[in-house]
Amino acid sequence: MSRRGEVLALVQAGGQGSRMDVLTRERAKPALPYGGVHRLIDFALSGLVHADLADVWVSLEYQVTSIDDYLSGGRPWSLDRNRGGFRRIVPQTGTGPATESGFAHGNGDLLLRVAADIEAFGARTLVVCSADHVFNMDLAPVIEEHVAAGRAGTVLTSEVSKKDASDNVVVLSGRGGRVTGVEHKPSRPSSGTVATEIFVYDTEALLTALHDLRRELAGDAEDADEGDSGIGDFGEHLLPRLVETGEVAAVPLTGYWRDVGQPGLYLQSHRDLLRGTVDVFDHPGRPVISHWPDRPAARVRASGECRDSMLSPGADVSGLVVGSVLGPGVVVEKGAEVHDSVLMEDCVVRAGAVVRTSVLDDRCEVAARSRVGAEPSRRLAHDDDLVLAGRDSTIGGEVAAGARLEPGSAL
Repeated sequence: MSRRGEVLALVQAGGQGSRMDVLTRERAKPALPYGGVHRLIDFALSGLVHADLADVWVSLEYQVTSIDDYLSGGRPWSLDRNRGGFRRIVPQTGTGPATESGFAHGNGDLLLRVAADIEAFGARTLVVCSADHVFNMDLAPVIEEHVAAGRAGTVLTSEVSKKDASDNVVVLSGRGGRVTGVEHKPSRPSSGTVATEIFVYDTEALLTALHDLRRELAGDAEDADEGDSGIGDFGEHLLPRLVETGEVAAVPLTGYWRDVGQPGLYLQSHRDLLRGTVDVFDHPGRPVISHWPDRPAARVRASGECRDSMLSPGADVSGLVVGSVLGPGVVVEKGAEVHDSVLMEDCVVRAGAVVRTSVLDDRCEVAARSRVGAEPSRRLAHDDDLVLAGRDSTIGGEVAAGARLEPGSAL
């Protein structure tokens, strides 16, 4: 199944991540930390490596330098090979028709832009993963079953509430998991079964669908932005076309899965992690591989207290930390408090300050006796309950719940 040349994997890590607001002003969304020491892209790359795939490409578009150093040519995932292995795909111009060069207009459109490279590689099977979801499933049996059954496509699915389903692609299936229909971000979803943005495609069927759609949508694209094929995201045209013309199956994803591409979902997933309902780190045979920071062990000093929290290497706690995740090098001084928050690398909370229900980006400093955020009244995290502070912000005084501080802010 995984012999070189037979299966190609593509991680789509190029989205701008605008819904994450100030946290993605200066970084690609897949580079966002998760659980202190991991990054969102770790989950896709680890899943593909543990499926013993020899060739893994990562498509990058937005804030490429913010993730390039972290990826290190695929070295942390043992993908730095002389033949095959890791390859980064970035936007190009002058490589073909206008609809196949430059920045992509959706994850389906992106596949069209790299179609020539995929075709030239010649793999029979293509595995495509998004890079902003938290999961850890053994993908090898899914790929093997897909190939053995001769399907045009296999889509991994998860169950969510109907409210959450309206932000996703709903997958309708019948006997044996055969997909019968697709609803793209419906206002009134028929079910809570959604695509997790992990796909296995028959390469020939995929390329045929992409080229047919490009031809059919060419008229619409003339009225759109220059270089837009009109294919958009996978749920708009691509997946429905494959469902119409070929055999596509839905396979339930086992274990925890969450799209963390919105502030409330991002914090809620960290709450899930602290609550013990996230199982992604519970598989010794397929660990979530990361490019770990070179830091000393975390330290809790005599005046410090941590409850129901996670501390990353280099964290130094002299105050109170409750229900929070501290990134590498975070300092919480004596008398300071951090509740229900995610603090990224090298943040400092000065003496007497209180931080609640907030996400602070790298190198933020909260001045002494400041008050940031408030205790939410709702059980689930909502975007407007959170304070988001962009990296390198200096925060003083009082900051109300729902505030957004641009990178480099000084209050």
